[in-house]
Amino acid sequence: MLGFFGGGLLGVLGGGLPRRQVDGPRETVRFDAKIPNLIDRAEAYSAWVADRIAEHAATLELCHVRDPWSALPAVSAPGRRHRVVYEVNGLPSIELAHTWPWASPAALAKIRELELFCLEHSDAVVVPSRVIAGALDRLGVPADRVHLVPNGADVVPAPPRPPDAPDRYLVYVGALQPWQGLDVLLRAFARLADLPDLRLVVCASVPARRAKAVRRLAERLGVADRLDWRFTLPHPEVAAWLAHAEVSLAPLTGCARNVEQGCAPLKVLESMAAGVPVVASDLPVVRELMADGEHGRLVPADRPAELARAVRILLEYPDRARAMGLRGRERIRSDLTWTHSRGKLAAVYRSLANGMASSDDGW
Repeated sequence: MLGFFGGGLLGVLGGGLPRRQVDGPRETVRFDAKIPNLIDRAEAYSAWVADRIAEHAATLELCHVRDPWSALPAVSAPGRRHRVVYEVNGLPSIELAHTWPWASPAALAKIRELELFCLEHSDAVVVPSRVIAGALDRLGVPADRVHLVPNGADVVPAPPRPPDAPDRYLVYVGALQPWQGLDVLLRAFARLADLPDLRLVVCASVPARRAKAVRRLAERLGVADRLDWRFTLPHPEVAAWLAHAEVSLAPLTGCARNVEQGCAPLKVLESMAAGVPVVASDLPVVRELMADGEHGRLVPADRPAELARAVRILLEYPDRARAMGLRGRERIRSDLTWTHSRGKLAAVYRSLANGMASSDDGW
């Protein structure tokens, strides 16, 4: 929306990169303070965002935030005249209970209060899935303030096959948090031991040190020597591994984080865009993106045997699997590209900008 507002400032977390970069009308500033404690770091980041907003208070028209610590200074800025768009990809009051199980109920309750305050005082709330929209509805956020802007993927020609790719492999792409279900996938893969030429490639978005627990599980299950690990690959390399896989896997667990809060699994979208059949957990957030038997297979969450069976059937019927992958690619092309998503977000921005233009005092 640079054309609409004439310029933009992007504030992000960063380390090892310049604190400030300018590219024409776009300016990027990075918060790089090294603060070990999560809550202390979040509060310091919130204060940093408040300072950035104060610096631009005279010209700031719209502020787009993605977490409550960014949202708080945006919605409570002294003399606020700007609009606030709060993009909710997850709720820390739910996420932290899974990421840090030792988080106290009192701390989570305070974070929930912060979320509710920011949601109440935002002008528009953007969500990537209907499940998240439902979670916000249960929190009392008015439906007319919530806008569905799905994540997207780019449909591009297939990149060259990775030079070290196995002849036949399954692929998992993403992070390694418990709710991702990689432990379920490893148990399912152990049930495919009668297919000795089949390998599992894990393109992890985290450094190798974060995979120690999962790799120990692979050793206990006897599948470690059939796994190929790739860590923090650039996106084009991940796309190549996806494009040449037999099947892509998204074994999300049936936990509250995925079911009650919801998410928007990019791995499913990018796999479909690559033309690869997907075997994923049968959860509402996944059903928003793909249909069982049309773009791949949906299986009950947390069921390794069912997951292995679905993979085996697709491997036994490659023509059918290939057709599913092609239909998935067309599904993305029809209405789930990033171009579609940017258009929907632009519509939200335009509605707020028009409101500002028609308001006598700009607020």
